[in-house]
Amino acid sequence: MKIIQTDNGLKPKGHYSQGIIHNDILYVSGQVSVDPESGKDLIGTPAEETKRILKNIDMILKEAGTSKDKVIKVTVYTSDMEYWGEINQEYGKYFDNHKPTRVIVPTGDLGDGFKVEIEMMAAV
Repeated sequence: MKIIQTDNGLKPKGHYSQGIIHNDILYVSGQVSVDPESGKDLIGTPAEETKRILKNIDMILKEAGTSKDKVIKVTVYTSDMEYWGEINQEYGKYFDNHKPTRVIVPTGDLGDGFKVEIEMMAAV
């Protein structure tokens, strides 16, 4: 196993890794909307949070030597299913023609006021 950790403000606040590569698969931990420079939470609209999260995950994918075109599966957690349209729009812009498998999980409160959290698996 290889631990993946970007060298910026995305450092985990808890006891977990940003990602782990095992058997040529990168497992990216759930990410919320955080400023990669300061590490501060960026609470916003569901669309704003989704866009920031995907940009941040892109940094983790690159650190692991892979890209969004090699993402296999995505799990999206949302505090309210009414946000699905906004989330899906930003998600579609990010992936363009690539369509990894996906699930959305309504969770209720995600903590700290976040509306979206995303985790992924990608081939390396």
